[in-house]
Amino acid sequence: MNIINFTPISALTGGFIIGLSVFLFFILNGRMTGISGIASNFLISKDNRIDNLLFLIGLILGPLIYSYFTNQKIEILITNSLFLLIGGGVLVGLGTRISGGCTSGHGISGVGRFSLRSIIATMTFMVVGILTVLIQNI
Repeated sequence: MNIINFTPISALTGGFIIGLSVFLFFILNGRMTGISGIASNFLISKDNRIDNLLFLIGLILGPLIYSYFTNQKIEILITNSLFLLIGGGVLVGLGTRISGGCTSGHGISGVGRFSLRSIIATMTFMVVGILTVLIQNI
């Protein structure tokens, strides 16, 4: 087992910042934080369109700002075909519709408020994700 990437301080700090962000988003907007819901509302609904757009822009700018101030490069290497990427995106979109939310909505917001539906959804996508990695590495 490779534990070179074990970084408990940065993991705890990141978790704290995510939790604080979800809490503040709920307190200030009265809505749960879920990326698929925010993206869907931005594209479909006229309600809170500017708020949703600003949230989505923040998702893009956040890592860029972090990279700038820490002088760390963001390296992304796409190793699969465009067809597989589009197919995966469609499956993720279908999964978020079927489960009534995405991993961020269920895993961060839903579990934090002890939603049984979110706890089951989170356990399901974690188990499936782990099995997928294990099967891929056989």
